Amino acid sequence: MFPSNTEETALYRILDANLDRAREGLRIIEEWCRFGLNQATWAETCKSLRQELAQWHKPEIWAARDTPNDLGTHLSHPQEESRSSIAQVLRVNFCRTQEALRVLEEYGKLYSPQMGESCKQMRYQVYTLESHLLGNDRLQKLQQAHLYLVTAPVTDLFSTVEAALQGGLKLLQYRDKLTDDAIRFENARKLKQLCQQYQALFIVNDRVDLAIAVDADGVHLGQQDMPIATARQLLGSQRIIGRSTTNPNEMQRAIQEGADYIGVGPVYATPTKEGKAATGLDYVRYAVTHATVPWFAIGGIDAENLPDVLAAGAQRVAVVRAIMQAEQPTLATRGLRSRLLGSRE
Repeated sequence: MFPSNTEETALYRILDANLDRAREGLRIIEEWCRFGLNQATWAETCKSLRQELAQWHKPEIWAARDTPNDLGTHLSHPQEESRSSIAQVLRVNFCRTQEALRVLEEYGKLYSPQMGESCKQMRYQVYTLESHLLGNDRLQKLQQAHLYLVTAPVTDLFSTVEAALQGGLKLLQYRDKLTDDAIRFENARKLKQLCQQYQALFIVNDRVDLAIAVDADGVHLGQQDMPIATARQLLGSQRIIGRSTTNPNEMQRAIQEGADYIGVGPVYATPTKEGKAATGLDYVRYAVTHATVPWFAIGGIDAENLPDVLAAGAQRVAVVRAIMQAEQPTLATRGLRSRLLGSRE
């Protein structure tokens, strides 16, 4: 089958290394499914894949291992030396597993056509698991978030946002239509890091390219922005896409196009939406019975009028000035969250 024993040994070493790599990556993912999420189905999928790989780890493949002379044991990269979050651990190990399975698929064809096909099908299963696991994680966080802070350009942007995060904020949107792109990119990058530190979702307003550049959790689109389908192609299935809506027609269209959440408003007149008439509480009441995705009442909402918004049926709200201009953003955030969570009891 091989021109020389040297090539056969090299092939077996490649298969051995990547069988180990794929099984190790799957075990790391499996442990989080089992202990972090209590998700038996996903844990069982990982276990089944590991066992299938083990069946291909034949004695002649294992016997070719030569760890002392493997150059790869001395190779490293600074990015491998630290992890910032559970999500990053999972992403890294999904990539590791997928790359290993691709290697096994190609080189496995030389060992056995059945091995190549088996590893190909396993790779597709891992892609599906990744989509469910990471995408579901973001959507779960979205479902659990009831207070949404949309930033405004202020001199103390980072300290204000961190104070809100310390108050329990779990969903942040970076909105800045005036700053040039270089500063906007740096601001988004720092805000993303803050959100990671506090395990909050980070959304970028309008700019899909900026969301991709800083690895944001998603993007929020206005009615005049690109179609949701186009944004989905660029962002992939794992990121969140929100859409602003001001009336029932826009709501239904956004839901049909695949928005993960929608904004409902502006409920009250607000300087952040100049020229747009307030929708009032009637649109909030409409959303209560017609919205089939998470929705956030937005527009001029603050601590004073929040009881009226809650009485109309809203359970989630988005605010700007109520936190961005608060003397004590942490206390303001805690107060708003307390009222929102209390309204659900």
